[in-house]
Amino acid sequence: MARKQIMIDTSWQTSANCLGVDPDLFFPERGASTREAKEVCRGCVVRDDCLEYALANGEKFGIWGGMSERERRRIRRQRAQERAARVIALAGESA
Repeated sequence: MARKQIMIDTSWQTSANCLGVDPDLFFPERGASTREAKEVCRGCVVRDDCLEYALANGEKFGIWGGMSERERRRIRRQRAQERAARVIALAGESA
């Protein structure tokens, strides 16, 4: 069976505040501060696009859209709960 390829738009990256910044800043060692990386993200015009990219691609490391993996995991969990609640609500309407 052929694998379906999904094209993801990354054109937003050319407008990112982090363009040209040392990538290591966004991938700090475990326990190191993320403050400086998040400061670069603050006010970035493509911050939401960056965050959605990381969420859609399951990025496990680094600061994306001003959020750490722990913060992104929380968003993924909230979204999953919201989807489940909608499914349950729709199932209840069908019954």
